[in-house]
Amino acid sequence: MSSVFDCRDEAQLLPGMRQARQAIGRGELVVLPTDTVYGVAADAFSARAVQRLLDAKGRGRQSPPPVLVAGATTLRALVAEVPEPVERLVDAFWPGGLTIVLPSQPSLSWDLGDTHGTVAVRMPAHRIALELLEETGPLAVSSANLTGRPAAVRVQDARDMLGESIEVYLDDGSSDTGVASTIVDATSLVGGADPKVRVLREGAISRVRLREVLGDLLEDDPQDASAPPAEVSAPADGGAE
Repeated sequence: MSSVFDCRDEAQLLPGMRQARQAIGRGELVVLPTDTVYGVAADAFSARAVQRLLDAKGRGRQSPPPVLVAGATTLRALVAEVPEPVERLVDAFWPGGLTIVLPSQPSLSWDLGDTHGTVAVRMPAHRIALELLEETGPLAVSSANLTGRPAAVRVQDARDMLGESIEVYLDDGSSDTGVASTIVDATSLVGGADPKVRVLREGAISRVRLREVLGDLLEDDPQDASAPPAEVSAPADGGAE
């Protein structure tokens, strides 16, 4: 039976974090709060746990989950290269609602699904999520909902959809914003012929704020009729929602 801990109660926070850490270590799933929406988390280096996450959400390997990290040091260990413009993005928006897609480190032994050699990485701005990440290492995390349903902004929303497929639920009240992260594809900055950063999904971080950091490296909005047509092909988005 799933365990639910109200992390706003200090008496429940410590045992909740302990059980969540143990569940991750056993390859089980944990629902945790983040600064955007609630997420369902699994050990990123356990193929069985990642498959369990995909099964719980009702999605296939063609939609691999993003990876949450506790800081930029872990990002550098997971990706093949961190170009200078990505360093700027990290400095400006991490921790926060920006997911960055880059070529993954080829030496890593993991299986997130059909990633086509990329990984989508984010550092959340939430104390509980960051504390758990410090203890467990990188976590494969997708929004805590069934595929096609709205993302959970309360732990009860996640429980209603995911039920007993989750070992531990960490409750920290309603999400602050309920707005999913912005996803940018920076893969072409690593050896690409036409280096640009593409916005795959605009969410918590606006295109205007991205432009302030990236300037002309940010690809024009394809929905802007005044913008020239894009010439950059669309690489895999890492499966982020």
